[in-house]
Amino acid sequence: MAVRVQVTREVVPREPVPHHFTGPLLHDVLTDAGPVFDAARRKDRLRFLIAVRGTDGHRALLPWAEIDPDFGRAPVLLAVTLDDTPLDRAGPQLVLPQDRCGARYISGIDTIRVDGGYTAWT
Repeated sequence: MAVRVQVTREVVPREPVPHHFTGPLLHDVLTDAGPVFDAARRKDRLRFLIAVRGTDGHRALLPWAEIDPDFGRAPVLLAVTLDDTPLDRAGPQLVLPQDRCGARYISGIDTIRVDGGYTAWT
């Protein structure tokens, strides 16, 4: 299901400009992909990280808990339109409406990895 959000980022020194993004929630897309959480381990999904990379090499890392409805419930989008213009040529964009700046926005996403290899504290 597509979600539409309005985002106004702080861009210094210019005045903030609102933009509208539309696309599915990252949580929905990843859940449909079927990450394997261990049901025998309490809150297993909390050890998973999501790595997103764009075609320009820009990267962002998010904890699964940030997008999980039982925890952070952040409305992170895989935007397919920007101000009603399709992003077909550029590819989808990671949009985090809750971020004050756009440093974790990734354009032209080419890779999304979900990794739960973080199991031990030392």
